[in-house]
Amino acid sequence: MTTRSEDFAAEVAPLRAGLLLHCYRMLGSSHDAEDAVQETLLRGWRGIERFEGRSALRTWLYSVATNVCLREIERRGRRLVPMDLGPAADPADGLAAPLVETVWLGPLPDAGISWQSAPADAVYEQRESVELAFVVALQRLPALQRAVLVLRDVLAFTAAETAEVLDTTVDSVTSALARARGSLRSSLPERSQQEVLREVGDRQVRATVAAFVAAWERSDVDAVVALLADDVEMTMPPFAEWYRGREDVATFLARTPLRPGRRWRLAPTGANAQPAIAFAVWDEQVGAYLSHGLSLLTFGAGGITAFTSFLNPELVRAAP
Repeated sequence: MTTRSEDFAAEVAPLRAGLLLHCYRMLGSSHDAEDAVQETLLRGWRGIERFEGRSALRTWLYSVATNVCLREIERRGRRLVPMDLGPAADPADGLAAPLVETVWLGPLPDAGISWQSAPADAVYEQRESVELAFVVALQRLPALQRAVLVLRDVLAFTAAETAEVLDTTVDSVTSALARARGSLRSSLPERSQQEVLREVGDRQVRATVAAFVAAWERSDVDAVVALLADDVEMTMPPFAEWYRGREDVATFLARTPLRPGRRWRLAPTGANAQPAIAFAVWDEQVGAYLSHGLSLLTFGAGGITAFTSFLNPELVRAAP
């Protein structure tokens, strides 16, 4: 005989992955998204008797999750990327102290993520809707517009369903969606990263990542820079400084991460449905490579157009 908890766990198991992606889109943090899913499922378990069919349960759980996320946004504010704080820096100026109190946008490691087919009426496919550029653009929307766009264009909720979730009117939803779509169009690149990666092809993407890894591990600045587009952008929160253009990125790499004496070990991985690299740096005192962070590579015309490093050792395990 199954228990109420077991019945509920079996009922929500197919929904959990989608809820996690939903909360990540809303919050821009995989850690906060996990917490929001846990709170959502706890609330769902307490109210499970109200539901008989999976469709009704799904709608209600997404409603709970959305409102959990909206409360978190109200409490913490939107998550930032270095471009939000100022123009590109001069690498000759060096790095200021990291802004550890800033609420930075974080990555979504691909490990353990179950990709689902997008609803037939969705504007964005599932992978497109967690790409770094998309999540950054979402974070720049007001919270209500963000929720409306995700519910309507990613999850394909109807205007009436969305209005019910957000306790507002269909007219308000329609107006918010129009504003959100306009803002998003002006923020997103012309082509999604999924389109670019398909055009480049898996073999070339893997070859480029492998060449990047090899060049970085031997501290070959010229070889790393050769893989970058002319207008590449490099960011590395929690540092506010960011750099634009191959020349400035090359100067920074030679002065800081790839300066003589540093030793690295890298491993290809994935995050936000795009190529990523886990970094570990040699620690003389410990006598081992210690996890340093996770970097996402964005591909485009001319090579890697963005090199986004999240300097948080907790994002990846230490290299063996």
